[in-house]
Amino acid sequence: MFTIEQINDLHDRFGTAQTLGQYLRSLGAIGVERFDSFIVDGHSEFFGKSSHTVASAPAHEHLTIAETSSRESLVEHLRLHSEGRTSYVEMSKGLADSGVEKWTFDTNMLTIAYYDRAGNELLVEEIPPPR
Repeated sequence: MFTIEQINDLHDRFGTAQTLGQYLRSLGAIGVERFDSFIVDGHSEFFGKSSHTVASAPAHEHLTIAETSSRESLVEHLRLHSEGRTSYVEMSKGLADSGVEKWTFDTNMLTIAYYDRAGNELLVEEIPPPR
């Protein structure tokens, strides 16, 4: 059974855009099957086998999620962040303004899915394999 301390250690080592694939593979290796990160405060909930779950503390101040979602705005905020033009918190604010409630990381499929408040999938990204 994984612990929040193990997850925090992996995040400290691999929790960047450049090492995201390694981060997800490392989480999978300790038993995390998927996790949801909530834009409202940046906390995450990690899920494993036999209904094992742990949650992280909030990562930033409370954000208001827009009622209406915009896939185009979501993609634009992700692009700006991938170019290094926004911080994590600035990106999170942009995603909140785009109506994104959470993103879900699947450590088996190596995907990230973004969802609005109604649970509609707005975008799915595949994490490329290591080079």
